[in-house]
Amino acid sequence: MTTPAAPDRPAIGIAPMAATHLADVLALGHRVYDTSVKPYTSWSLSAIAGHMDGEASACWVALDGDRLAGFVLGSMGFDQRADWGNLEWIASAPEYQGRGVASRLVKACCATLTEAGASAVVTDVESRNTASAALMRRNGFEASVSVTLFVRETQP
Repeated sequence: MTTPAAPDRPAIGIAPMAATHLADVLALGHRVYDTSVKPYTSWSLSAIAGHMDGEASACWVALDGDRLAGFVLGSMGFDQRADWGNLEWIASAPEYQGRGVASRLVKACCATLTEAGASAVVTDVESRNTASAALMRRNGFEASVSVTLFVRETQP
């Protein structure tokens, strides 16, 4: 999958994620995810590997030549629903935002999960992340369930 390139921009390709992309995906995640904000405190190599090694891996990368422009991590199974796909992590490098990279990644992930038999694809978006919420709405997702995370910090 490639997007026709504008005269001043090369095409950004979408490809299945491979082990050779792990370091770049991990680094981009650390760059764009604020892991000090709950509940997104679990970005790690094991988060990536779990999706890549999962049933019906739906992990894709967006590449500008050899440079990582974005990624999505998805796999089959969500909580107790084996028939649901889970689009769990998605990121576009800041310099590629606004170029349709994230939408193309969402579509590739959802197509893979649908082909694997997903009856639905779920994702969660932190309530203050309006850009991600808009991305998901543009790609056919609808708000369904609202969950409030209650946190009780422990005191020494």
